[in-house]
Amino acid sequence: MIEVVLRAVRVDVGSSTPLLLLEEVGPGNRVLPIFIGAPEAAAIAYALQKVETPRPMSHDLLANTITALGGRIFNVEIISLIDNTFFANLRILRDNVETLVSARPSDAVALAMRVGAPILVSDELMNAEGKVMLLDDEVEAEEVAPVDEAELVAELREFLDQVNPEDFNK
Repeated sequence: MIEVVLRAVRVDVGSSTPLLLLEEVGPGNRVLPIFIGAPEAAAIAYALQKVETPRPMSHDLLANTITALGGRIFNVEIISLIDNTFFANLRILRDNVETLVSARPSDAVALAMRVGAPILVSDELMNAEGKVMLLDDEVEAEEVAPVDEAELVAELREFLDQVNPEDFNK
C-alpha cells in the first residue's frame, strides 16, 4: 500500500465534476484522481476547513459512533477500480481486533480527514491509474481548475434547498 495525502479538491473543467487528487507521500509525484459528487466534495471541504456544524453531519456521526463504541479508524484504503467505480475500505481497530468496512472513496477520505487517519492506495491501483501531475502553481488549465471550498459548500446548500426525493427516482 502507498500512503497518499489529499492534495486538492478541484473541478474538472470538461465535465464540471469535482475531483479528488490523492498524491503519494515520499519520492514520486503520482496522483490518483477520483471523480466524486458535489455533496461528497462539500463534505470533504467541510473537513478541510474544519467547519463545525450545529449538529453532526453523517461523517461526523460515523466517526463519533466508532469512537463511542471503543474503536478507531486505523486507516482508509482505496483498493480497486472495477467498471469505472473505485472501492475503498475503512480499517477499524477495536480491542486489538481489526474490522474492514467497505466504503466509497469519497466517504473514506471524508472520514480520514475528520479523524486524522492515514489514506492508503493499493500499489496495483496507483500503478494502473496514478498520473504524474503538476499540482502547485503549474497546474495545466485544461486538466483541472481550482475550486473555492466555500463556493462549493454554497452550491451544495443551494442544491439541497432545491432537490426533491422524487428527483432520485429517475
